Amino acid sequence: MMYRLLIGRCLSALATALIPTTLTLAVLRVTGDGGALGIVLACELIPMLLLLPVGGVLADRFRPARVVLVADLTRCLSQAAIAAELLLGLNRLLDLALLSALAGAAIAFGSPAVPRLVVAVVPVRDRLRVNARIGVVTSLSAVAAPAIAGTITVGVGPGWAAGVTAVLFACSALTLGGIRTAARPRSDAALDERGRTCPVRLLGPGAFSSFGQDLAHGWREIKERPWFLACVLGHGVWHFVAGLFLTLGPVAAVLHLGGEASWMMIVQSGTVGMFLGVFAAPRLPIRRPLTAVQAGAACYLLPLVALAVSAHVVVLAAAYFVAMFGLGLLSPLWETAVAEEIPEGALGRVRSFDQLISFASRPFGLAVAVPLAGLTGVTALAVTGGVLVAAANLAAIAWSPPRRARPAEEVAAGPHGAATGSG
Repeated sequence: MMYRLLIGRCLSALATALIPTTLTLAVLRVTGDGGALGIVLACELIPMLLLLPVGGVLADRFRPARVVLVADLTRCLSQAAIAAELLLGLNRLLDLALLSALAGAAIAFGSPAVPRLVVAVVPVRDRLRVNARIGVVTSLSAVAAPAIAGTITVGVGPGWAAGVTAVLFACSALTLGGIRTAARPRSDAALDERGRTCPVRLLGPGAFSSFGQDLAHGWREIKERPWFLACVLGHGVWHFVAGLFLTLGPVAAVLHLGGEASWMMIVQSGTVGMFLGVFAAPRLPIRRPLTAVQAGAACYLLPLVALAVSAHVVVLAAAYFVAMFGLGLLSPLWETAVAEEIPEGALGRVRSFDQLISFASRPFGLAVAVPLAGLTGVTALAVTGGVLVAAANLAAIAWSPPRRARPAEEVAAGPHGAATGSG
């Protein structure tokens, strides 16, 4: 089942990464208007943000494989409809916007279910290794997808690129949706006041809580863990500052550091750094994962300082490499640590809050970067952003929970679960 999970996540990650380039090229080819592109992208983002809390509740109420199946099939249908629209030459902006909104809603329902699916399939001793592998395939997809989508669009048109995306979503839906997980008990179990599974007799009449009660239980789990809230807010600052850098960095590179090739060098160095960080995460002797997570996020200070002082392109590329190496460490360690600390019955709701902060912060940073730079100057904005991202994430270390002893069977298996194989 673990290999099936990895294959399904690879297909889904590649399909997801194909969408932005395909949609961007399609809208620009149809309208030639950057404002129209902004409308279509906003139509995907807004329902995703609004529906994430709902998706978190559903992820905890139903089998995660079924939730992911429906979500990926919905995205498959939306991409197939976009492909048909473009191939038939209809080219209606309203249709593309509505179909993008449907895809955004599907992301909101599917994303919180993925951590629960990993927990349901992967034993505790193997989770860090599996999360690292998922991080690797996701990183590779993010690198390969723009080239794939661009090649297909230039060669035969954006409609065919959307069609390929639809096929990939169909394959991921069938792969992930076919994973067998334990059924959520309906007749003799439900959630207690803290979101944990417990016998219905402990709850009295009305075995299943309302949507509002489920949402409140999820928020209670977050409030009881100040470390989680502090870390998530720090990660939100990271995403916001990343939006600033990814807007100001290309402008500085093109105008002052040697042109487009300089920015591509910076981006590719970051890609290599992230890949190596993900690869290293399960192999390093990290005794306090949450400390490593927050230190990794704080490393984003480096490229912002380099940008502020107009450092040479090689220095900026090296700084971005270190920052993205930190992100590579962060991703699998965070996924694993949260799965260990949060009760499985509340994991979908808790992670939906995490994803909501992350999904909202980066577009906000992208949107306000130029206006803020016009008010303060690039140097002041970069320094401020760097100080904020370092301070917010390093301060969260103070709330880290004490490290728990590893179970005896995990110790016996070794740091990589070697005693049990990879299943």
